[in-house]
Order: sequence, then C-alpha cells, then structure tokens
Amino acid sequence: MARNSSRQGHLARRLFQLYAGLALYGASSALLVRSGLGLEPWNVLHQGLSERTGLSMGVVLTAVGALVLLLWIPLRQRPGLGTVSNVLVIGAAMDATLAVVPDAHGMAVRVPLMAAGIVLNGAATGLYIAARFGPGPRDGLMTGLHRRTGISVRVVRTAIEITVVATGFVLGGTVGAGTLLYAVTIGPLAQLFLRLFAVPPASGGGTVVAAGRPRGAILRP
Repeated sequence: MARNSSRQGHLARRLFQLYAGLALYGASSALLVRSGLGLEPWNVLHQGLSERTGLSMGVVLTAVGALVLLLWIPLRQRPGLGTVSNVLVIGAAMDATLAVVPDAHGMAVRVPLMAAGIVLNGAATGLYIAARFGPGPRDGLMTGLHRRTGISVRVVRTAIEITVVATGFVLGGTVGAGTLLYAVTIGPLAQLFLRLFAVPPASGGGTVVAAGRPRGAILRP
C-alpha cells in the first residue's frame, strides 16, 4: 500500500511539473512577444506566420507543432505524453497570456519584460524536461534527424534554428536583442532549473507512463 502511494505521488509530481512547465512556457513566450525586443527562434517563425495568416500565435504554434509531429513518422520517433501535451497546451497558454498582458511601451518596461520572459522560459524548460514525459515535437525532429543522418545534434539544431529564424524574419517575425540574449542564456538557465526541479526515481521501480530522457534536450514550443 505504501509503495503504491509513493508511486502515485511520484507520478502526480511529474504530471504537475509537465503541465506547469508547458503553461509557463506559453506565458513566458507571450511576455517576450509583448516586450517587442525579439523572440525565441521558433516563435519568430510563428509570429511571422501569424502576421501573414491572421491567426493567433497560439493557433499557429499548435498547427506547426502538429505538422512537425507528422515528420516524426518517417524518422521513426515515438511521441510521449509530453510530446502531445506540448502541441496542445503551450499555444493555448500563450494566447491566454497575450489576451491579458498588453503591449509594453518604453524601454523601462520592455527590458524587464524581456528578462522576465527569458528567465521564466528557462524555469518552464526545467520543469517540463525534468518531468521526463518525452521531448517536444521540435526537439524530437532534431534528435530524429541526428539519428537518421548521422550529423551532430549541434549542427542539426543550428541549421533548423537558422532556417526558422530567417523564414520567420522574412514573414514579419521579430528578431532583436531578446533573440540573441535568449540564445546565449537559455542553455545555462535550463541546466540550472533542471537540477532544481529534478524528480528522483520512484521507489520500487516501474514506469507508469512512457518517459523521455532529459539529457541534452531543450524545450522549444
């Protein structure tokens, strides 16, 4: 009985971290949008597509995530609960936050908003990855291409992100100081919060829900 209770508590903590991380990720991305100082690489693309289609960024993010997930099929990637939840939750959380947070005016507001968005994004990344429910669709694309082509993860990731940033910028997405600052700080921030939110193994072993390894993964919406 005690062992079952311990396993249930362990799973409950992981599920809480998963969905809290995804919701906070969407909120953090919205803060970066409102700062107007530059977005994460994939959100540059999402914003550009949003500008061209008239759809909300959250809807575009969800649609692109679903399309990327389809690319997993030829790559023989297996999605986890976190992968599917990523597609469904982040966009909704982003749109909800954009609905209540107005555009920032003046650098005295925009800079702190940008900084808060980046730090919160790092915390969200740590929460989500430490829950070990599988990578996001874009991370899975990166690792899948690495396995199928033999090209290093670093090169694959760089090529993908340069492509999405360039495409998003051409479509009207915002590239700026926030984009650069995000690129150089998200790794250390994610590592810090991964350690802070690490979930110890459940006593007695056994895995209730398919989990992915957090090693080397950085969550992108």
